Amino acid sequence: MSSPTEFLNYHHLRYFWMVAKEGSLRRAAEALNVSQPSICTQIQLLETALGEDLFRPSGRSLMLTEFGRLIFGYADEIFTLGNEILRATKQAPTARSIRLNAGVVDSFPKLMSFEILRPIFEHHPPVQLTCHEGKLPDLLAQLTTHRIDVVLADEPASPGAAGKVFSHLLSTSDVSFCAMPSVAAGLHGKFPENLDGAPALLPTPNCTLRRELESWFRKTGITPKVVAEFEDAALTKIVATKGLGFIAIPTSIVPEAIERNGFIQLGRAKDLQTSFFAITAERRLTHPAILAITHQSRSEPKKGKRPSVPPPQ
Repeated sequence: MSSPTEFLNYHHLRYFWMVAKEGSLRRAAEALNVSQPSICTQIQLLETALGEDLFRPSGRSLMLTEFGRLIFGYADEIFTLGNEILRATKQAPTARSIRLNAGVVDSFPKLMSFEILRPIFEHHPPVQLTCHEGKLPDLLAQLTTHRIDVVLADEPASPGAAGKVFSHLLSTSDVSFCAMPSVAAGLHGKFPENLDGAPALLPTPNCTLRRELESWFRKTGITPKVVAEFEDAALTKIVATKGLGFIAIPTSIVPEAIERNGFIQLGRAKDLQTSFFAITAERRLTHPAILAITHQSRSEPKKGKRPSVPPPQ
């Protein structure tokens, strides 16, 4: 049987947290409506259980020890979440927001990610969205431990991915090549020959789109001059706006990229396809926000639909 010291007494922890937060025994005692000796006793019991001092004397006041600062950080998270639970239970069921933690692979086009997530902002009941960006293996690890609910990726999860995950196709698009007018003015010939020897800003070799581009370049006999490689699609676009090279983006977001960034479309490769997936830890989708995302993607027209995006900030 476990000894009592193996269990954290949250009553003692709350007294400690209140003293640390208020900055004095007197104010903590007033907030808790208890006596100062009672608080001291509770904190001493907590220190005994944890095996280290939480406060040290500093004149007439108390200062947190290094260990005390560490414990205060944990306590603050615990009691902040507790307050959120109480607030949520006081709301009517219809007024409670749904939470969605979404991971977005850093190579995922940002205009495309907004278009896919757009139904969440129109959802009733409301959805509180938190987005995390990173590399696919890292995001899948968080997905399998349920720290996030869905991953938006430009490739399906590989069969060897850690944990059991399922890839749901959201949409596909062919690829267009764009550049600033200053770059386009220096190119010669018709597409795709105009890309031969042209300065290129490409995804890194570990990205799915880069592998597809390399195959297409070989098939068309095109050898661009690689100026830089990026994992982050947004950074690629920023560098392209400085006139340093052409980029490859999904044709479905070309109109918005032209309007927002002033790009010129150099050509469209209809035989070069890129796909977008929602990866979840469940085969049968039940989360209402994820259902809204997948329903939107399946019901909208496959061609000719211009993404709806917010105005530039």
